[in-house]
Amino acid sequence: MNSATEVLVIILSVFLSIFLALGIALTIYLIKLTHDIRAVTRSAGKTVDSIESAVSGVVRLASPMFVADLINRYMKKFNKKKKGDE
Repeated sequence: MNSATEVLVIILSVFLSIFLALGIALTIYLIKLTHDIRAVTRSAGKTVDSIESAVSGVVRLASPMFVADLINRYMKKFNKKKKGDE
């Protein structure tokens, strides 16, 4: 082989090894990033579930309180009318 081709082969092999090392490092980084995203997604899912259960509990509690408040208002109006008639 010619000396020029030997130099080109050496330069290409150096660049290929550099790109291979960068590719491996990037792949490892992407795997770690995917793992972190998965952990954040699980945490967000747990948070949403707990908020959903809290809201459903408030809805169950608020519904009877709303009905009781309406009945209380109606009874006050009825009592005022009754007192006004006497």
